[in-house]
Amino acid sequence: METEKKMQTQVELTDSDLSEQIKAVTKDSHVRAENTELMLAYQRGKVSLTQYKLLLCSLYEIYQALEEALDSNSNHPSVAPIYFPLELARLESVERDLEHFYGQDWREKIVVPAATKIYAHRLRQIGKDNPEYLVAHAYTRYLGDLSGGQVLGRITQKSLGLKGGEGLSFFSFPGVSSPNLFKQLYRSRMNSIELDEDERIGMLEEAVRAFELNIQVFDDLQKMVSVTERESELMHTTTRNRCTRHASTHSKLADGEKLMARSLQIQTSLINASPLFRMMLGICVALATVGMGIYAF
Repeated sequence: METEKKMQTQVELTDSDLSEQIKAVTKDSHVRAENTELMLAYQRGKVSLTQYKLLLCSLYEIYQALEEALDSNSNHPSVAPIYFPLELARLESVERDLEHFYGQDWREKIVVPAATKIYAHRLRQIGKDNPEYLVAHAYTRYLGDLSGGQVLGRITQKSLGLKGGEGLSFFSFPGVSSPNLFKQLYRSRMNSIELDEDERIGMLEEAVRAFELNIQVFDDLQKMVSVTERESELMHTTTRNRCTRHASTHSKLADGEKLMARSLQIQTSLINASPLFRMMLGICVALATVGMGIYAF
């Protein structure tokens, strides 16, 4: 109810642009998104390989759904003004990064949380039922990636020790020479879209939903990261313990072999040491044989 009141207030400001209205109603959600554990890891400059790989998996699912919906509705009066596939499309870039980390069979290896599936489903749904709402999602995703792309790319590269642009295609926008100028163009195109009051309210609600869906994805991804890293640590610990036990067993066997060898050496040296010892040993064997014969008799 409170969200609806905020949106009603924004709609009443008829001289306010759509891009500014979206920015206003998503302000709180934007702060919450920045304070998710995944985004805080980026802010601290400490992104793990597990975090980045799982993020790429979800980005693939999201952009596949978003760009399919945009392509299908490219001639829609609300979508056409903000349709920039050559400049903004991310799907092929994400695919290159996934192939770099997972290999050519990356499609068989990627995993995504439930929140990502929900997000992708929502994009496909509005692509069929309310194409104008795609504007809110495109604005949230593309301009967010374009704004922070270069910074996040550098953080990822430094954190993971990646060389050149390998595994970092997602952050690169070769079709955009000036991000700032392009964002100005994109916002002006957004603001030119004609919407009645109900459509505008629906657009603002969808923008809030877009942020909430992203927050849920970030939270679910971090849970997956925690589970994956715990399993990895457990596996490494188990492997170390096995190696330690194997080394200990090998060491004991080696010590036993050394002790037996020393015993044999002592026995051999005693036997070879003196003719008298050999003669006494022969007498003992003879007496033992005689004794066994008498006992048997």
